Amino acid sequence: MFCGTAAEIPNLRMQDTSSYIKICAFSEKAFAEMKNRNVNMRELQLKEGLRDGIPIALGYLSVSFGFGIMATSLGLPVWVTVLISMTCLTSAGQVAGVTVIAAAGGCLELAMTQLIINMRYALMSLSLSQKLDAGFRMPGRLAVSYGITDEIFAVASAKEGEISRKYMAGLIALPWVGWSLGTFLGAFAGNVLPAPLKAGLCLAIYGMFIAIVVPPARKSTGVLVVAVIAVALSCIFHYLPGLRNISDGFVIIICGLIASLAGAACFPIREDTEREELQKSQAQTEPMGDAAFRTKAEPLSDTTPQADMTENIPGDRGNGND
Repeated sequence: MFCGTAAEIPNLRMQDTSSYIKICAFSEKAFAEMKNRNVNMRELQLKEGLRDGIPIALGYLSVSFGFGIMATSLGLPVWVTVLISMTCLTSAGQVAGVTVIAAAGGCLELAMTQLIINMRYALMSLSLSQKLDAGFRMPGRLAVSYGITDEIFAVASAKEGEISRKYMAGLIALPWVGWSLGTFLGAFAGNVLPAPLKAGLCLAIYGMFIAIVVPPARKSTGVLVVAVIAVALSCIFHYLPGLRNISDGFVIIICGLIASLAGAACFPIREDTEREELQKSQAQTEPMGDAAFRTKAEPLSDTTPQADMTENIPGDRGNGND
């Protein structure tokens, strides 16, 4: 209760008003600093995504160059070839799709081919969705699903913690530019370069597929057997007279399904093997975390006198042995 005189009441109100103004000014300043900090954080995340996407973009630039030459050599115009790369963003799917288009295949055949080849992207999107932060809405998730490739998925999955929209935007942007630009350069060069040189450069994209298959095939017998089965079936469909009339799109579907089913039946991945691999990965990361935890939370002192360590042990005092 205020017990001062009536003359002191206006002064008290003025002090309260000035304090209120100072608090408001401080709050506005803190809010502005927080807003600037968030803006800087988003800029850093965007730059980090762009930096991580540079190696992918450089690799796509060279690989899509071969795709552009191959597509134009099959009779596709330059603008159609570039439009395919800008909208599909899948190397194996584009090669198979262009082959079906050049062979005058139907829409059902083209759609089934793309579904079989690109089914892995659905699994990648499902896995990567667990790492996206709360800032992603449905349009952002759809944009990420459009931009996912094998390399982008690998880089994003290896990143620690949650993934922001700015980071994914930077990570997808440069590879998309590299893939589209390489396709344009290859398609343009396909109309200028001589035929022998074009035939050699068309093999670049197949070299990428070989580089993807050979390393895991050397480590896993199952991958090697599946690849051999697919190649053998493809040769059978190509050379046997009765099967030669089947279109390339259905050949890809049949070979892929049979080889995959054979690999799943003959070389299943057992749960024990998955559990052992998970335990090995945890064993590699847990010791460092435990050591850091003990260092921060449970420091041990090597200079503690022995008398202090045994001071409170029952039975050391007054045992009558003195």
